[in-house]
Amino acid sequence: MIDKEFWKGKKVFITGHTGFKGSWLCLWLHHLGAEITGYSLPAPTNPSLFGLCEIDKLTNTIIGDIREREKLRLSLKQSNPDIVFHMAAQPLVRPSYENPIETYETNVMGTAYLFEAIRLANLKNKKIKAIVNVTSDKCYENKEWHWGYREHEQLGGYDPYSNSKACSELITACYRNSFFNPKTYETHGVAIASGRAGNVIGGGDWAKDRLIPDSIQCLLEGETIKIRNPESIRPWQHVLEPLSGYLLLAQKLYKEGVQYAEGWNFGPDSESEQTVEWVVSRLCKKWGSGAYFEMVHNNGPHEAHYLKLDCSKAKTELGWKPKWDLDYALDKVIEWSLAYKTGRDVRGVCLTQIIEYEDEEANETSAGY
Repeated sequence: MIDKEFWKGKKVFITGHTGFKGSWLCLWLHHLGAEITGYSLPAPTNPSLFGLCEIDKLTNTIIGDIREREKLRLSLKQSNPDIVFHMAAQPLVRPSYENPIETYETNVMGTAYLFEAIRLANLKNKKIKAIVNVTSDKCYENKEWHWGYREHEQLGGYDPYSNSKACSELITACYRNSFFNPKTYETHGVAIASGRAGNVIGGGDWAKDRLIPDSIQCLLEGETIKIRNPESIRPWQHVLEPLSGYLLLAQKLYKEGVQYAEGWNFGPDSESEQTVEWVVSRLCKKWGSGAYFEMVHNNGPHEAHYLKLDCSKAKTELGWKPKWDLDYALDKVIEWSLAYKTGRDVRGVCLTQIIEYEDEEANETSAGY
């Protein structure tokens, strides 16, 4: 489980901290007592979770592009972190068709620039000990299998976004082999791993072309939800699920080193792998009066139909497992969205959900699960 004492006073550098997942990670790390430096472009949406929760007041925020190699290097050097989370990305499939070069520059070269900055920083003080590169479940060569992909499966990716995340995985492996090799860990002291998560949902996501954010926006405005691919199946999970995996993985890397310097899947149990239609239907039922959806013709670019993750490795070797099923995760999304609609303190709602998640984890541990 997540060790609260471990994180107190730890210096953490996060790229992409103004995004949806990055903002939730900042809130959790601040709650745990970490000292956070974030390097990112301005928040990608307005409104944003970053802005509503005033995360700039909880972190040392540096506004910069991951492609600005020298600015990134100096920012990392000056922050002098113990642990690095790499989350900066162009994170969407459909925009990657519109801007493939920008997607590759950000997701591929941005990863290389960060790892090179870490390599140069550690030549002098060897302080950075753990790095978690957050990629995607879409990094695998999707064969539309009815079983989950495991960490050793072939990388690939049909579209520019998915393919760029596979490339980011290859860069991770390259730097691990070439500069931070597990066999010479005593010399360099750096452990690098990647985290591959499913489709995350949660309060405060306004990204376009994502099912839950688009649906919540329609519900808030009293509009009918339109869905393009009703039969597509995804590994849906609340954002706290993979974040708990990243935090646990970083702890393991820091304390135990290269034993955990590999790729890791963090996805839901099989009952939370549902179709788009099931998710939207359930969301509307939970929302209540005035919630409707309809099918529309999909004339957009190719997107995978079936995608599942096998998380046996994380469950067995890290002791990680999902806590909230999809039905409960949707409850948490609605809880947050209604708080936002009525003008409540959404940072407080986030913190309440984080504490609830921690308490459930602690109760399971004490019960011997």
